Amino acid sequence: MTDKFKGWFPDYIENEKEREPILKLAKMMTGRPKKKLGLEKMTKYDPEYWGLALLCTDEQAEIALKMGVRQPKTLDQLVKVTGKDRNYLEMQLEEMAEVALVEYNWENPQHEKQYVLPIFVPGSAEFSCMNAKMLEKHPELGLFFERMSRIALEGLAPFMPEGGVGMHVIPVEKAISMENQSLPIEHISHWLDKYEGKYAASPCSCRRSRKTFDEGCADDPDEWCIAVGDMADYIVETNKGGHYVTKERVLEILKQAEENGFVHQITNIDGENKIFAICNCNVNVCYALRTSQLFNAPNMDRSAYVAKVDTENCVACGRCVEYCPAGAVKLGQKLCKKDGSQVEYPKHVLPSEKKWGPEMWDEDYRDNNRINCYDTGTSPCKTACPAHIAVQGYIKMAAQGRYQDALALIKKNNPLPAVCGHICNRRCEDACTRGTIDQAVAIDEVKKFIAAQDLYAETRYIPKKVVPSTKGYFEEKIAIIGGGPAGLSCAFYLAEKGYQPTIFEKNKHAGGMLVYGIPSFKLEKDVVQAEIDIIKEMGVEIRTGVEVGKDITLEQLRVQGYKAFYIAIGCQGGRLPGILNDTAKGCSSAVDFLKEVNANEKYDIKGDVVIIGGGNVAIDVARDSKRCCNDNTKVTMFCLESRETMPATMEERDTKYYSVFHGAENKKFHDQLSLKVCEKLVPLVEKLLLRARQKDEIQFDDIQAAAMFCVYGQLGILLADDLTQEDKSKRIREFLIFALHL
Repeated sequence: MTDKFKGWFPDYIENEKEREPILKLAKMMTGRPKKKLGLEKMTKYDPEYWGLALLCTDEQAEIALKMGVRQPKTLDQLVKVTGKDRNYLEMQLEEMAEVALVEYNWENPQHEKQYVLPIFVPGSAEFSCMNAKMLEKHPELGLFFERMSRIALEGLAPFMPEGGVGMHVIPVEKAISMENQSLPIEHISHWLDKYEGKYAASPCSCRRSRKTFDEGCADDPDEWCIAVGDMADYIVETNKGGHYVTKERVLEILKQAEENGFVHQITNIDGENKIFAICNCNVNVCYALRTSQLFNAPNMDRSAYVAKVDTENCVACGRCVEYCPAGAVKLGQKLCKKDGSQVEYPKHVLPSEKKWGPEMWDEDYRDNNRINCYDTGTSPCKTACPAHIAVQGYIKMAAQGRYQDALALIKKNNPLPAVCGHICNRRCEDACTRGTIDQAVAIDEVKKFIAAQDLYAETRYIPKKVVPSTKGYFEEKIAIIGGGPAGLSCAFYLAEKGYQPTIFEKNKHAGGMLVYGIPSFKLEKDVVQAEIDIIKEMGVEIRTGVEVGKDITLEQLRVQGYKAFYIAIGCQGGRLPGILNDTAKGCSSAVDFLKEVNANEKYDIKGDVVIIGGGNVAIDVARDSKRCCNDNTKVTMFCLESRETMPATMEERDTKYYSVFHGAENKKFHDQLSLKVCEKLVPLVEKLLLRARQKDEIQFDDIQAAAMFCVYGQLGILLADDLTQEDKSKRIREFLIFALHL
């Protein structure tokens, strides 16, 4: 991927005449050596030009040219070099400060106000994005900041000294042991003490900038940047969205930033004894954190501290990997080989080790640095889990008696752990390497035990809300259409982020197929309700008996103030086998049957019951049928597959309802029924093959023969009594491979 904004400029620039003072100022302020030295011509299409053109008049540009870059001058000094009237010049300078073209401070022995022409970043391109009204009027300022935070560093990144220039990462102070010795510069408290009484909470310009071109992070941008000293005055007085705050409030913001996983950074462009801001950066949008990852140059923004893993306390939960802003740590490291020898992993090549250029950059760093595992893989159990829960982590915590911590860890990836503990198909256990020795760890039973805490009000775990906003919960109204697992999960994670969504569910009870599709003997309804109660306690409103589109429309919800919608209506339609008279009276799909049974706890069954299918749902229907009819009613199952290949899990296969159709007395009927099903399947397969041929996915003429081969060929193998199971499996594979290559 290349730089997608390279060469971008606002459309209106094309028809505008170049302004000479702006060109000169752009050349003076740029950080690009070839442009500054005149080796490349500065034009109106360069971001330095069109960005400055938005910020100042030609006269103001002429004033700025007399100031010099980063050369503080008092008003009297500027009157002398510009020759302008003192009052008029002061008015112009204040206007230039308002739009962020210049800054000011009082850092001189006389403590006299002096004006400074900054560089673009940190400087005019950055601070202009803090002005909400300006950014709304000129959203292109967002890309102006993005460009200037990048292009000046493209050639410099490989040469950055350790600790970087511009930004410096501060570690979380509470994580530093008292025994460790460190310089005060590494501690946030040092800077808060240095600038005692002069703090201003201000908006994050990176968050605002990214939002203008739809690459935002959904954080509330306000208050995350703490301006200190004279910069605090500048931010407040020039309408940059800042306001003075106390030291206690700064500490609250910093703590909240830590909870969100934000990175503390200070500006050290003026050396180690001076800063002007403490930023709390989101790695997904921060331009400062971007530079080190984009250019693969860690020295751009590094800390003096290096993280170490305490193997004694590590439970292999993987959260550090997922939270690391630089993608510096990965799972999947093997400590040793089978023979006991150590495994060496390659370290990231740095710019100091080889010639560095664009070919070493990573434009997709936001995706690539989030890859959290070596090719050797993380634990098989976590990999096999569809929700990718940190299985090793919660098993270790449970072993230590840390049941609440274990439940909290599970809910990072699964908001319905009690439900899953009852109905999970245990893919983790199938992948457990302990099974190669004796038996797999009873992972699901451990999860079920841990999740049982949620069934009781006094022990349930309600996740703490971690809100990416310093102003409290978000006020935006969100409607979730459907109260099944998807809708509940969406509501859970939105509530965790500080939203208060509303679920609209057409049925009497929320839960979707958990309530209306899974029988109570497999999943008790009080388990589902306990999970729903937790979601309600998190601030989620659930309105049942309301069908969106019938009782109320999306447009009506918009009128009520709902700003976003999540459609979670599920896939609840059942399907019939496609055989003759399958729509006759007395025939029903499994989904419809189970829904009525679960809703009304009854089903009017007249006569014997025949169930076509051999999956888990078919067995649920068989068991529910037996409960709904009298003792004399015969319930019989038929399926296309053999006992060994049918889709039902082994646990379900052991039920008597499964074994019914395998008896010798039913084999003949079973085979006949299978043949009838095949008769109906052939036309369907013909249509699929014809469609594939029309798309040039396959090439052959005899569609009917191929369809019959696909359907009857596999059936013939399954019904062949003279073949061993191994032979059957081998031939099935051969048939399938042949069919796929037709």
